[in-house]
Amino acid sequence: MKIYTKTGDKGQTSLIGGTRVPKYHLRIESYGTVDELNSYIGLIMCQDIDTHHQSVLKEIQDRLFTIGSSLASDPEKSKMKIPDLLATDITLLEKEMDNMNEQLPALKHFILPGGNTTVSYCHLARCVCRRAERLTVHLAEESFVDSNITIYLNRLSDYLFVLARKLSADAKTQENVWLPRL
Repeated sequence: MKIYTKTGDKGQTSLIGGTRVPKYHLRIESYGTVDELNSYIGLIMCQDIDTHHQSVLKEIQDRLFTIGSSLASDPEKSKMKIPDLLATDITLLEKEMDNMNEQLPALKHFILPGGNTTVSYCHLARCVCRRAERLTVHLAEESFVDSNITIYLNRLSDYLFVLARKLSADAKTQENVWLPRL
């Protein structure tokens, strides 16, 4: 099987279900941004972090593929069975955040991105996740989107923030606290 098909050479692509849309279509932007997010998650996984966090991130990557396949489907035409995103997937993120927060000092200031490379990757992923969420919310105003997707992306951005704090603490890196000029 060849990777290139030449069917997109004129700026169109197919959704699952066969519908052709321009490559700038909001649905394409949505799942493309989820794919970008997945790449950043992979970058975090490649860092020297605890195997538990790597395992959770691997599961998140799987869920992001599920989200991408849902967003890549034409809700009007696709007959293909797409994996489901479940409420338990959202609960997992919440439990992970609760567990990490129990080990962290109370958050009393805004935190600026940075501190070390791994923490910075978490913040980059968090920002891409927020963009994916914004695009998906916009798409949901125009077309069907499973509500679990926007909820999951919202929780995932929070998870990535808490993970950044936890990885900073694990590395004994001081958090980059924002102290505004007054």
